[in-house]
Amino acid sequence: MSIAVSALYRYPIKSCAGTALDSAVIGRRGIEHDREWMIVDADNEFLTQREIPRMALIEPHIDDDRGLVLNAPRMQPCHAPIVKIGAEIKVRVWEDWCGSIDQGDEVAAWLSEYLDHNCRLVRLADFTVRKLDERYAKSGEVGFADGFPFLLISEASLNDLNERLAEVVPMNRFRPNIVAAGSGSYAEDDWKLIRIGTLEFRVVKPCARCVITTVNQASGNKGTEPLKTLASYRKSERGVMFGQNLVHCGPGSIKVGDPIKILE
Repeated sequence: MSIAVSALYRYPIKSCAGTALDSAVIGRRGIEHDREWMIVDADNEFLTQREIPRMALIEPHIDDDRGLVLNAPRMQPCHAPIVKIGAEIKVRVWEDWCGSIDQGDEVAAWLSEYLDHNCRLVRLADFTVRKLDERYAKSGEVGFADGFPFLLISEASLNDLNERLAEVVPMNRFRPNIVAAGSGSYAEDDWKLIRIGTLEFRVVKPCARCVITTVNQASGNKGTEPLKTLASYRKSERGVMFGQNLVHCGPGSIKVGDPIKILE
């Protein structure tokens, strides 16, 4: 059975809605513009759906002429020019303090009103190098993603999970960058090195899942599933695992339909 890419996703603002792509340009930090922006609180600490589930309903789109365009329920669209030059602000994502550029008062006010939380939008500075965890990758960078540039999940793994659930969940609960079709369920657990199109990727670490998987990405409501069911059969010493983190071996591009070849 041939394995191929069935979907690609980019998430411009960390923990906000993603965008489906037909093809993706891969740069030094992963998919171009993926997790390039992040919402921070008054202490410059990162905010996610863990604290504010309705972040899921903010839909950012990248417009070549207008920069970021943000939409959310009952809000007028916000057009936010991309600010690339300005005073450096140190912001925290997990244990990393990263150089970033504030994106201005207008988008900060829009986000603060919608989220009912004092917050601002920052962009990871071009000069910032956020290194990967050396326990899993000896080199490479990542944007504002939790830890790695790519998350891959197979359709078969989601299908297996949904057979165990009273109510099925869509793939967007798990916010992958790459979805694979044609494999067996959890086949990705055994992959070490793969090639997608002409680019090679190291499969470096299973993804430990958090409460964001319990947030309905269409409503912003939080429940208990699918994390509760996943914990019944996918729990390890490191957490409840679903999907695999990847590190790319160089720049290039990939597209939906590209074959996935298992090299190791």
